[in-house]
Amino acid sequence: MTTVTASATVSLDGFIADDTDAVGPLFDWYGNGDVPFNGGDPQRVFHVSAASAAHLRDTWSRIGVAVIGRRLFDLTNGWNGRPAVGDHVFVVTHRAPTDWPFPDAPFTFVTDGLESAIARAKGAAGGRDVSLTGGDLLGQALSAGLVDELRVDLVPVVFGRGVRLFGAFAGPPALLGDPEIVAGDRVTHLRYAVHTR
Repeated sequence: MTTVTASATVSLDGFIADDTDAVGPLFDWYGNGDVPFNGGDPQRVFHVSAASAAHLRDTWSRIGVAVIGRRLFDLTNGWNGRPAVGDHVFVVTHRAPTDWPFPDAPFTFVTDGLESAIARAKGAAGGRDVSLTGGDLLGQALSAGLVDELRVDLVPVVFGRGVRLFGAFAGPPALLGDPEIVAGDRVTHLRYAVHTR
């Protein structure tokens, strides 16, 4: 059964980037260890602690497809056509880009909404999980009851302001299960099941 897993690296006060979209020290844990880890792009190798490497191997090996928003796509240039995790990326957008230099990359632009993107991603995942990024997209998916689990990589930093993990989420409240906890180096990995309302 395909699980929709929302995941993000987040500050202690709930931000996934500062107000200029920079991640600052949030991603330092991807380079503070001696265990190499590679997600989907062989040119993007992280060096993390042993605990974080085991956590990432377990999590990322389950992901078949990712769903992201247009903002993240634009900020990363779609990782130059190579999915950061999984085999395919569905981008939720109002308009598909007409000038992206990687037209044959495994990216699908979905213009008829988040629910459609998640349904299409589930169909393409081949029984593996669907990854969903943080921000407004996550808040909308949580409000619509489309998220099965939440994975948070909690970093000991306080931003004070920036891009919120759940965007402009306004409820209703989402009930989560007790966390599974993995302590890394300068990061705590948390996994919560999302209970249906």
